Amino acid sequence: VRRCLDAGQTVEIEGLGIFRASGRGYELLPQTRPKVFIAYVAEDRVPARRMCEALKAEGCSPWLDKDKLLPGQNWPRAIERAIEVSDAFVACFSPRSVFKYGQFQSELRYALDCARKRPMIADAGDAAPFVIPVRFEDCPVPRRISDHVQYVDLFPDWEKGIRRVARAIRKAALKRPALSLG
Repeated sequence: VRRCLDAGQTVEIEGLGIFRASGRGYELLPQTRPKVFIAYVAEDRVPARRMCEALKAEGCSPWLDKDKLLPGQNWPRAIERAIEVSDAFVACFSPRSVFKYGQFQSELRYALDCARKRPMIADAGDAAPFVIPVRFEDCPVPRRISDHVQYVDLFPDWEKGIRRVARAIRKAALKRPALSLG
């Protein structure tokens, strides 16, 4: 890392920020954009990517597997880590995702477990938003979620839905625990 910095390169540590050399040594430009994990099924890759781009435009830092996973990376562990460090987890529901077994369901279960471990908001007596369900199309949302969590429809008004999702993500980021270094 030091060799790269001394050579004038920057070093990005995902979720933390960018280190660079400065006149006073090294400095960290912290990650300030809310981090959001996007969970979807492969058949919904096009709308998931569209949502990812829309959330970037809203000032968020989305994590999409096709963009973030590296060749040779232990992808199950990388996905769990990305969920753990995210400010929010957006679960993308469609007729294809609701009835499909696989990675999407696994990620959703893991996110729900992570949500239960997050601290409660002292002033509101409620958990900070973490799992944010969205519907790409009309479809059922699993009762385990719909009985407890409000979901957002991205149809018929995509832009309005994206603004609501981005607002929830920003609220979740405000409740991010402070980083303790000692």
